[in-house]
Amino acid sequence: MMSLPFYQRSHQHYDLSYRNKDLRTTMSQYQQEKKRSAIYTHGSTAYSSRSSAAHRQESQASIQASASSYQQQASQASHLGSSQFSLDSQVSRKAASAYDYGYSHGLTDSSLLLEDYSSKMSPQTKRAKKSLLSGEEKENLPSDYMVPIFSGRQVHVSGITDTEEERIKEAAAYIAQRNLLASEEGITASKKSTASKQSTVSKQATSTLQQEETFEKKSRKVAIREKAERLSLRKTLEETQAYHDKLNEDHLLHAPEFIIKPRSHTVWEKENVKLHCSVAGWPEPRVTWYKNQVPINVHANPGKYIIESRYGMHTLEINTCDFEDTAQYRASAMNVKGELSAYASVVVKRYKGEFDETRFHAGASTMPLSFAVTPYGYASKFEIHFDDKFDVSFGREGETMSLGCRVVITPEIKHFQPEVQWYRNGAPISSSKWVQTHWSGDRATLTFSHLNKEDEGLYTIRVRMGEYYEQYSAYVFVRDADAEIEGAPASPLDVVCLDANKDYIIISWKQPAVDGGSPILGYFIDKCEVGTDCWSQCNDTPVKFARFPVTGLIEGRSYIFRVRAVNKTGIGLPSRVSEPVAALDPAEKARLKSRPSAPWTGQIIVTEEEPTEGIIPGPPTNLSVTEATRSYVVLSWKPPGQRGHEGIMYFVEKCDAGTENWQRVNTELPVKSPRFALFDLAEGKSYRFRVRCSNSAGVGEPSEATEVTVVGDKLDIPKPPGKIIPSRNTDTSVVVSWEESKDAQELVGYYIESSIVGSGKWEPCNNNPGKGSRFTCHGLVTGQSYIFRVRAVNAAGLSEYSQDSEAIEVKAAIAAPSPPYDITCLESFRDSMVLGWKQPDKTGGAEITGYYVNYREVIGGVPGKWREANIKAVSDEAYKISNLKENMVYQFQVAAMNIAGLGAPSAVSESFKCEEWTIAVPGPPHSLKYSEVRKNSLVLQWKPPVHSGRTPVTGYFVDIKETNAKDDQWRGLNEAAIKNKYLKVQGLKEGVSYVFRVRAINQAGVGKPSDLAGPVVAETRPGTKEVVVNVDDDGVISLNFECDQMTPKSEFTWSKDYISTEDSPRLEVESKGNKTKLTFKDLGMDDLGIYSCDVTDTDGIASSYVIDEEELKRLLALSHEHKFPTVPAKSELAVEILEKGQVRFWMQAEKLSGNAKVNYIFNEKEIFEGPKYKMHIDRNTGIIEMFMEKLQDEDEGTYTFQIQDGKATGHSTLVLIGDVYKKLQKEAEFQRQEWIRKQGPHFAEYLSWEVTGECNVLLKCKVANIKKETHIIWYKDEREISVDEKHDFKDGICTLLITEFSKKDAGFYEVILKDDRGKDKSRLKLVDEAFNELMTEVCRKIALSATDLKIQSTAEGIRLYSFVTYYLDDLKVNWSHNGAGIKYTDRVKSGVTGEQIWLQINEPTPNDKGKYVMELFDGKTGHQKTVDLSGQAYDEAFAEFQRLKQAAIAEKNRARVLGGLPDVVTIQEGKALNLTCNVWGDPTPEVSWLKNEKSLASDDHCNLRFEAGKTAYFTISGVSTADSGKYGLVVKNKYGTETSDFTVSVFIPEEEARKVASESQKGNQKSSQKSK
Repeated sequence: MMSLPFYQRSHQHYDLSYRNKDLRTTMSQYQQEKKRSAIYTHGSTAYSSRSSAAHRQESQASIQASASSYQQQASQASHLGSSQFSLDSQVSRKAASAYDYGYSHGLTDSSLLLEDYSSKMSPQTKRAKKSLLSGEEKENLPSDYMVPIFSGRQVHVSGITDTEEERIKEAAAYIAQRNLLASEEGITASKKSTASKQSTVSKQATSTLQQEETFEKKSRKVAIREKAERLSLRKTLEETQAYHDKLNEDHLLHAPEFIIKPRSHTVWEKENVKLHCSVAGWPEPRVTWYKNQVPINVHANPGKYIIESRYGMHTLEINTCDFEDTAQYRASAMNVKGELSAYASVVVKRYKGEFDETRFHAGASTMPLSFAVTPYGYASKFEIHFDDKFDVSFGREGETMSLGCRVVITPEIKHFQPEVQWYRNGAPISSSKWVQTHWSGDRATLTFSHLNKEDEGLYTIRVRMGEYYEQYSAYVFVRDADAEIEGAPASPLDVVCLDANKDYIIISWKQPAVDGGSPILGYFIDKCEVGTDCWSQCNDTPVKFARFPVTGLIEGRSYIFRVRAVNKTGIGLPSRVSEPVAALDPAEKARLKSRPSAPWTGQIIVTEEEPTEGIIPGPPTNLSVTEATRSYVVLSWKPPGQRGHEGIMYFVEKCDAGTENWQRVNTELPVKSPRFALFDLAEGKSYRFRVRCSNSAGVGEPSEATEVTVVGDKLDIPKPPGKIIPSRNTDTSVVVSWEESKDAQELVGYYIESSIVGSGKWEPCNNNPGKGSRFTCHGLVTGQSYIFRVRAVNAAGLSEYSQDSEAIEVKAAIAAPSPPYDITCLESFRDSMVLGWKQPDKTGGAEITGYYVNYREVIGGVPGKWREANIKAVSDEAYKISNLKENMVYQFQVAAMNIAGLGAPSAVSESFKCEEWTIAVPGPPHSLKYSEVRKNSLVLQWKPPVHSGRTPVTGYFVDIKETNAKDDQWRGLNEAAIKNKYLKVQGLKEGVSYVFRVRAINQAGVGKPSDLAGPVVAETRPGTKEVVVNVDDDGVISLNFECDQMTPKSEFTWSKDYISTEDSPRLEVESKGNKTKLTFKDLGMDDLGIYSCDVTDTDGIASSYVIDEEELKRLLALSHEHKFPTVPAKSELAVEILEKGQVRFWMQAEKLSGNAKVNYIFNEKEIFEGPKYKMHIDRNTGIIEMFMEKLQDEDEGTYTFQIQDGKATGHSTLVLIGDVYKKLQKEAEFQRQEWIRKQGPHFAEYLSWEVTGECNVLLKCKVANIKKETHIIWYKDEREISVDEKHDFKDGICTLLITEFSKKDAGFYEVILKDDRGKDKSRLKLVDEAFNELMTEVCRKIALSATDLKIQSTAEGIRLYSFVTYYLDDLKVNWSHNGAGIKYTDRVKSGVTGEQIWLQINEPTPNDKGKYVMELFDGKTGHQKTVDLSGQAYDEAFAEFQRLKQAAIAEKNRARVLGGLPDVVTIQEGKALNLTCNVWGDPTPEVSWLKNEKSLASDDHCNLRFEAGKTAYFTISGVSTADSGKYGLVVKNKYGTETSDFTVSVFIPEEEARKVASESQKGNQKSSQKSK
């Protein structure tokens, strides 16, 4: 039985490489038979989803069964496989019919196998080998187990073939192959027996019998299942056919719909192009093709167009495209339900130069179309496009990122998928825990689950369809994660395990680009055993070398490693962990790999053979020092040949060079592997090493000693790169190139950094060192200027930075120049001609480096073939073409070249005849150019004519006209000929466009005019700068110019009178960056002229400066001042009094150097520093000082400071004599006393007053230097003022508040501060003028507090009033009406009531209407309040006045009882009752009486009288109990009624006594009853 690896058995997939010879022969015969089979039948038109599922299930079951069938004997597989070639005809027709329907409907079949391709970055890529495991099976695999890659693949079959015959062939092939696989399934064995190695042969025989029984049972099941599936398939086909026969066709109608629209193309001439579209609709739409809206007629141009429609795919093929085929094409689909169109454009490009047939060789990268062979055996043409592409991407460590693009392949074959492969820096990418790839059918995605700097690089997606491919690339940048400790270095990268052995492993890594701002001191290496989370540090001190041997590992264990960088700030983040590595001897690894793999358990079990006694191992061989650094030395050797079967160990010995004193290094831990790292060696010291082997038999002889080894880094840090050259790329990127480091060993790559000019801040452009000498820096800011620097890196460290590059502005790269124009013949000879032309309008962003001239003969008006006139580029805009034919007519064209390449040739010139010119006048000047364009001037330059005529040229005339003016409007700029070959044109109009021409003159006359210069618009462009003259401190005169619009290729060129000054001995030019300086060595009369500076590779940037005799005198005078300078004084000598009464003399110079000296002079005698004088010079600020403690009478006089600063001198004098000195002396004494006063409690601010918002007066002062014991006492007129609250001095402010300030508060106020340190006082005079001033402010505040005037109606009239905080008599109040002062009368009165200021108008009349103003005069200023008493305001107020007036009259005259009636009258029965009251009313009121609310009339018993209209009488002669009750007096007139009530109570004395006695008895009885 053929043995299969465990992964093939457990995952049930097969491969050709695991079949035995007989089985491969069977398959080969089957494939040949498949090609020969030709069973003709028609496929069914109905196939339900149920049958489709059954078909797929059957196919899948066949595949799964076939995967196991290869475990049987090869002869059985061959016999059963061959038996399937004799096909039953009836079964074949039915199965082929079913398959044909599924074939045409896109059903999948996984039984066809094609040879696959390897995956390499080659012009024709091969398919990457793919795993055939499912996602679930992959998850079940061990973590370290790699699934083998097979060379077969599954291909999904689509339904596009050329003829029905081919479809029938494929159907027959499907049946044959399916039956073959089904038969192989019948012989499939059960799972392989897992018996142990100790099983006997009899057990194996028993297992074979059990397998045969299982085979027989499984064969019967398969046969029954296949028969049931065939019956089900036949029934489903019949049912579906019947269903479709009954369908109503009208229900299926729908309008056309483009499933695939035609796509636009750009192709080369003579190339074919195919437009594809796929249309759905019922009935089937008819497709018509149009070119620029005109239907395409294939018969009008036979062979030009081919239109095909096949299986819903419609194509228009255009053969041998030419320029006329550039157009818009439309596909119009139409049926009974409507019409729909889709558009595509075709652009045909013409190839520059000779046509190269090899350019269009199949598979060339320049071909826009791809050709392939489909699984169906015929050639197809594919277009592969990338849409929605990923761009240059920026990420950060730890983030997620996804790159993706949409892949469009035309034509689309549904189940024939392309091969998609991703690459990083040219290396294929496979899915891992860090990166995953995904293909959705039309979109390819690459996802980073956790970005690391190792992921930085150029990513390429390559899509292959058949034999050809398209690809797209973009760069991914990964920035460092934010450091946990600010200033800590970034994480290292690319941690790799090298040279793994039993007990040690060498770890290698790459240094990071960012050091955190301080140099990296070294690195720490951490290890972690696989299966644990415990990290341990491998080295105690940081190592600088980027490789380190890790020792002390446990044999058989697996480890992962990481590295951390450290600087003086702290330790940075760790790197990404390495791949796991096992601590095993390489030979042991190889032995284990030869065995079948086992699931990984995190530990490899190592077994050793039984030892053989008695053999002492021999000496090791090939001992050498493989690596030596200042930190460690690594030894390597080969095990001895004589060592027996027992494992051996090693002892390493060392000795100092020149001695034989050998010392064993590893005394405690013997070495098991033939590698060893020695630490703790003295740096710079020389050693030799040797190794001994040992086993149980003993220690062997030592090996040969190594050569002398000096401890130190053998690998030098690379030298910095050179010649950093940036060049433009895009609007956000720059290409940086450099010279690689010389003599660099083990170079890892380069780091590039960028900095905005002037910022001083450097940023890394890459975090993964790149090799080569060129790198594209992305992510730059458009328009900013950057400089770049590069450093190299190897294991020893990072090199020094290279020199900074020149600054470059970030913008799009340069391009080839546009064509020259205006080709003219400047001079003609018998066999040669001199041509001239104008420089291209667009230089492409770079300097024109030369021109190439072509010419051709013109015979009979027919031009000939172009020929090259010059092989080497010419730099001027003129060229002499020799070896021409006399009297032959020629045409010319010129092409310009710059660093970007050769531009397009110019338009063909007019025809020129080659003949000898004999004219006497000069030819036209040439090479006209203008510069220094400003809003009203420019400079025009030209070159003299090549042909000067019979006599030399004596001068030139310059003509000008506006661009749009007619030719008769040319006007000359100079009346007399000028000899200069330049002219500054003045008097231009801003914004007007001009053209110029120049004519030369000799003795024979004026020659032809030159070609036109221009048009040019007179304008000063923004940012234009001029040449500036400068005289430095040494008197050196220079002209300076600065340009902010320079390109990397721009240069400054200076000229005098527009002739280059390059070789002038009188001038010196220095240029750096965007600045240039022209220095005069000895300015004199010979230097008079116009000095101009031009900036090359710009749009005509230039400026000039004129030095004439007057300017020469000015500059020489200024130079003399600088040569013999004075020290300018910023401020002259002055004096001031300081806090303690000290006197400070000081002055300030504009600038002082460190060598400046000062002499101090008093009355023409120098004074020096001592007890009386203190001197000081501050050279940074230029301040010179002298201090004196006290001014005495003998100090009166003149003070002078004399300054000497290099060759510059200066002085300043101050005169202090007479009254000036006495005043200064008095002020100094006062300040001294003030300082003494301030030693105790004192007033920082003396007593002052303030009027508050409430119009109160606040006396305040500010105190200082106080303490808790300090007392403050207030006085007025020498009498102490008692203050309720004690001052706490927290804010340093003391206050005294005086409310409603008035004249009584005038007087002298004083406040005294005192404690044990002394006292201070402050007085405030508030009398006379001071008091008046305060009262004025109080009155002003009161006036400002006044409210707006309001209107109030009263019974007497109308009142206008305003409220103030409070009123003082000092506040003058004036009222005015309509601008005139009011005269006060009894009717119009003014007054103040409390805080109300009012104006009363009694009995107002219409004359009182108008504007009223109340003016409050505070003694200085009047404050007015206004109210308008007119219109509605007056009407309303007057109406209210009338109402109140009437109410007052009514109230005054209404009837009322003035008094006399009591509220209650108590009287004894029988007595007489007499009541009298006064009554008022006008008119006299009517009087009536009431008793118990009823009218009461006068009678004999009750007499009621009303006399004189004023008095009412109420009399009862003898009262009785019947007279008790409520009485009322009612008075009434026309203004009102009033009632006065009173109560009469009549009592009998006896009855009252009895009544009281009776009530007392009743109360006693009730209380006695309650007690019982």
